[in-house]
Amino acid sequence: MFEVDWKGLILPLAYVLVLGGTFVTFSTVYRQRKAAQSANLAPWFPPHLQRNVYLSLLHLEPEEGSSEKTPKVPDSVLRAALLRRAVEDIHRLVQIRTGKQACASLLQRGSVGDDLFQRFTRAEQEMEAELRDVVMEANALAPNWGQTIFQSANEIAANAMLRTRLDEIQAQADAEKEWWEKRRASISQDFMKELDEDESAKNTASSGKAATVGSDDEAVLVESSTPATTPSSASKKKKGKK
Repeated sequence: MFEVDWKGLILPLAYVLVLGGTFVTFSTVYRQRKAAQSANLAPWFPPHLQRNVYLSLLHLEPEEGSSEKTPKVPDSVLRAALLRRAVEDIHRLVQIRTGKQACASLLQRGSVGDDLFQRFTRAEQEMEAELRDVVMEANALAPNWGQTIFQSANEIAANAMLRTRLDEIQAQADAEKEWWEKRRASISQDFMKELDEDESAKNTASSGKAATVGSDDEAVLVESSTPATTPSSASKKKKGKK
């Protein structure tokens, strides 16, 4: 039988316990710091106004000291407020889906820090909880409405985006039309100016040609007016001299 030397194992065991305690303490402190930093990070989205409006209507209570009882908010108003909340959730969900791949790619390249990715991850988790909450509220207001509320909200959001896009195109079309009108007026003005210059150049050339023709005619008339010397008269002059 081998006897265990407990005195010799005290030091290694103490070393292992101290090392394990240090590691656990470090891990706990590190997690607490990370949680505190994550809690202090700025939210990814601005405050959810539509959700706050819905919750305010849902928990509307009579004012203190008021003898009159505050009427209950109609279910139609609550459904409309919840639908507007779902539409805003659709907009935020689209932003998260479109930005997730870009954010992960930038994080791999080192273009952004861990804080930004933590903000994005927390926003994604909050959106998941928000969607579940909206579905539960919809089912509480109307049976099985939670299965179709986001479909209706998606159609409303798509129509709103389409109207916004059409308004932008209309505004751009009006601006382009105004620009083309100015451009056409400028081109027409330049064209008329060129026509006037060509017409004036033609008039100048025709007047110069008429002056040249007139001088040639005068030269012909002068030459025709001088008497021509005939050979017979020249011979008679020579015979007289002899």
